[in-house]
Amino acid sequence: MINILHHGATNGVTGSCHELTVHGAGILVDCGLFQGDDSANGASADNLSIDFPIDHIRALVVTHVHIDHVGRIPYLLAAGFEGPILCSEPSALMLPEILEDALRIGFTRDRQLIERVLGLIRSRLVPVPYGQWHQVFDEGDRRLAVRFQRAGHILGSAYIECDAGAGAESERIVFSGDLGAPHSPLLPEPVPPEYADRLVIESTYGDRNHENRETRRQRLRQGLEHALADGGTVLVPAFSIGRTQELLYEIESIIHEFGGQPVYTTPGNAADRREPVTWSDLEIVVDSPLAAEFTRIYRDLKPFWDAEALARVAQGRHPLSFEQLTVINSHEDHLRAVEYLACSGRPCVVLAGSGMCAGGRIVNYLKAMLGDERNDVLFVGYQAAGTPGRCIVQQGPKAGWVTLDKEKYRIRAQVHQVGGYSAHAGQRDLLAFITGMTRKPRELRIVHGDNSAKTALKTKLEDLGYTGIVIPEPL
Repeated sequence: MINILHHGATNGVTGSCHELTVHGAGILVDCGLFQGDDSANGASADNLSIDFPIDHIRALVVTHVHIDHVGRIPYLLAAGFEGPILCSEPSALMLPEILEDALRIGFTRDRQLIERVLGLIRSRLVPVPYGQWHQVFDEGDRRLAVRFQRAGHILGSAYIECDAGAGAESERIVFSGDLGAPHSPLLPEPVPPEYADRLVIESTYGDRNHENRETRRQRLRQGLEHALADGGTVLVPAFSIGRTQELLYEIESIIHEFGGQPVYTTPGNAADRREPVTWSDLEIVVDSPLAAEFTRIYRDLKPFWDAEALARVAQGRHPLSFEQLTVINSHEDHLRAVEYLACSGRPCVVLAGSGMCAGGRIVNYLKAMLGDERNDVLFVGYQAAGTPGRCIVQQGPKAGWVTLDKEKYRIRAQVHQVGGYSAHAGQRDLLAFITGMTRKPRELRIVHGDNSAKTALKTKLEDLGYTGIVIPEPL
């Protein structure tokens, strides 16, 4: 008997955790943190314990290291999980880093305890090269092997092919994890598997498509130009892994192309006349130790970059370490930067986590600068329901309010969205992944999306003649 259960990512886009069992032995695919309204299904910051049986779980398989896919791993270990943690080679380098930050923020500040947990995690890590089968178990009447394939979402991301056998029964089951959009910066695009008997597919953007690469790059440049014309700071909430590096890559390309051209034109009001800032002079600030560390790891893992990025390096360019880039590490320097930029009105672009404004250093910037109409907030990724980011997107144009750390702040800053810069595949890309297989799966399970996105993707698939489409309910 081969079964699939879902312990997360059924009510929304966070808390990914799926279980595959073969004759009573199984694996977990991801063990992620719930965020925003998704936490209402039982797992929240106050209740992160593992609430399902794990005695039969032989291994944890990690698709990638975003916190909504790995954030509950310490709680899985605390619940008694003793198996290996299988992941791609780049993910094996990054997983301890992301979990160290998560432990410090949400678990404990006891350094010795953190080191013990991280040591345990490192001892369990089993890096698996892309494209190679790894045997999880083979015990007569039950067997399971997994293979990691590039997903193009962030560095190290993978979709998981599972060859499962129970007696005479055998199946190829694929878990998509989070799929990237084609032509994303830095990473090769995902290639669909040859086939899947059953497919568990994400649907974050199952109801919409993204702009093409050149259009979104142009919109990013125009958005920054428009925002900086006010003489203030552009705040870009960005996840430390993936989004920050993609944005730096694109900003470097804009600076390289437009160099000495002004970012904005001098205002017509003589009393407010300022010298125009050129792209070459514009300061780009990454205010996140975690983002800085992952940017270093991205640089160290150039063999996993795509051909375009490697060609830029061969030309002597440094897409993730250019002259205009400043990195802020210490908390004291962070606080000084917030105070200075809030008072100075200096044109500057700040990238800080978290991407949905639910924590991290971006919150201090927002508290200090949302009330000033000279400043701008530029969103480049999905904002889950119930997060401050979603509230700012909805309330910003109405000069409304957002609650940050239990206090309300008026939104007078301008709010923009450049939706093409999602690390997730759009509807067209998801359909291409599915239809690119040599035969139709007999079952498709649509997860990791809001209800509207899952329903829209299901409708599109039905229009294409697919059957056996399931939208799982929470357990």
